[in-house]
Amino acid sequence: MAALLLLRFLLLWLPALAWASDSSILSPKGVNFEVAALMAMKKEMRDESGVMAGWDLNSVDPCTWNMVGCSPEGFVISLEMASTGLAGTLSTSIGNLGHLRTMLLQNNLLTGSIPAEIGKLPELQTLDLSGNQFEGNIPSSLGQLTRLSYLRLSRNRLSGQIPGPVANLTELSFLDLSYNNLSGPTPRILAKDYSIAGNSLLCGPSPTKGCSSVSKPINATVGSPKVNNGHHHWVMSVVLGFSCAFVVSLVLLVCLVYWYRTRLLSTSCVQQDYDFEIGHLKRFSFRELQVATGNFSRRNVLGQGGFGVVYRGCLPNKTLVAVKRLKDPNFTGEMQFQTEVEMIGLALHRNLLRLYGFCMTPEERMLVYPYMPNGSVADRLRGGEIPCLNWNRRLRIALGAARGLLYLHEQCNPRIIHRDVKAANILLDESFEAVVGDFGLAKLLDRRDSHVTTAVRGTIGHIAPEYLSTGQSSEKTDVFGFGILLLELITGQKALDAGNGQVQKGMILDWVKQCLLLAQEEKKLEMLIDKDLKGCFDPSELEQAIELALQCTQSHPTLRPKMSEVLKVLEGLVGHSGVEEAQAGGSNMYEARPFSFSRQQHSGIHEASSFIIEAMELSGPR
Repeated sequence: MAALLLLRFLLLWLPALAWASDSSILSPKGVNFEVAALMAMKKEMRDESGVMAGWDLNSVDPCTWNMVGCSPEGFVISLEMASTGLAGTLSTSIGNLGHLRTMLLQNNLLTGSIPAEIGKLPELQTLDLSGNQFEGNIPSSLGQLTRLSYLRLSRNRLSGQIPGPVANLTELSFLDLSYNNLSGPTPRILAKDYSIAGNSLLCGPSPTKGCSSVSKPINATVGSPKVNNGHHHWVMSVVLGFSCAFVVSLVLLVCLVYWYRTRLLSTSCVQQDYDFEIGHLKRFSFRELQVATGNFSRRNVLGQGGFGVVYRGCLPNKTLVAVKRLKDPNFTGEMQFQTEVEMIGLALHRNLLRLYGFCMTPEERMLVYPYMPNGSVADRLRGGEIPCLNWNRRLRIALGAARGLLYLHEQCNPRIIHRDVKAANILLDESFEAVVGDFGLAKLLDRRDSHVTTAVRGTIGHIAPEYLSTGQSSEKTDVFGFGILLLELITGQKALDAGNGQVQKGMILDWVKQCLLLAQEEKKLEMLIDKDLKGCFDPSELEQAIELALQCTQSHPTLRPKMSEVLKVLEGLVGHSGVEEAQAGGSNMYEARPFSFSRQQHSGIHEASSFIIEAMELSGPR
């Protein structure tokens, strides 16, 4: 018996413990090992500007993070973090990003030594660490980067000699080691172009006495003779004069073209209509959204997640909007993007976040939504000073979210699978009615069909097991996420807790099952229900809600109910709550009732659902 209990405990907790381990190297079918490497980098850096705020330990897809680029196969291939104010040190975990091709960290405040582990990146082609405060020697392991074509380490505090393996890199188009504290003899450098100026202690190829006074000019070949005659200076003066005249003319021409285009944009901005019509999407210019958000000011940031940053904006007609600035390295083509956006714009339902319009430039993709004054369910459940959601309101939120998902699954054309149903993506309007957000992004940002993809999108704790292991999603994937959402509404806890809280650690589903298995019958409610409710709930409704959540989170997708079946149960619960509230004169208090939750109900093994399916008439668009 003791062995069986130990085995059950391990099955419940090992997945969460494996995820928490920083040293785990996990396959792409499990937790992405590149996430662990990037989070180790974030841990050793000081990010006062918050540019890495969207890097989430619970994510399985770093490809949507700010400054991170990925290949079509989903591997991290670029880190473009230049001029972002990052300080601290560069983690040795960088060596675990084995598919990295580009790393740009110039013009930051990074200190310490350059990790020798960078030499373990066989596909690295571009490395720029200039303009930082790196110290110590240049790692000779950089000489192992046979594909490196651009290496810039200038304006640091590097010392010691130039490593021979680095000087012997034959594929280098440019090598910049200028303005450091390098010393000793200069080896023969095979790069097509290079600069070693500003290193006063560098010597020539053969060390001689007094070489400390030697200073190399930019792009000079070591040991080249110095030419000094009047005719040469006259020729150089003429060439320089013509060059300057040409550059000035070119700059004036560019300024004239820019002024003309700006004038056209500003004129079109004034003449455009801001009235929105149902079923019609407006195409915004970049300038319009730039003005509406105060040049994308940090003061207007509403949130930041895997898909990008959301800004609060105000249009000229005083309409408040939320502007989602998408971050995805694998943008679809412009015509495909516009087609997908227009298709998503046709999904009109009062429990779906309406799309006002979009902005599309060669560098930018932005979506414009109505502003939701009450934030998200996640904000309300864990908002500290924000007033708590009462029990009836939580049931109505679940009901609204279920209606929105049902529309996406069965009545939207084309049908859409959300693939990231969670409390942060359920928004609340001025009446606290649930509005499902981000429902089109899974389809919009994937070139492949949204039902089957190798790039798993979502958040750990909300992802169905079959999606995480195979990459194949279906409507039942969303049903699983809805079940986790329902548990969040019941318990007030996060889907995955790293252990900082005092209530639970690990997956919320495992925690709920453990409570139902081990707790005494009279203690089950006390352990599961959100303490912020202060006892204001109906025990019988809670029992049905937990049973529904457990059915939605069955490990096998065929055992989970459809959203139409889920909706039928919730409509019964909300209708019952309405009667109770009316009889109590609007009070949310309930008398204590006997609570019985059989072991068969929460054993994790359920028969196929037998809910009655009835047609439901959906309300119109908001």
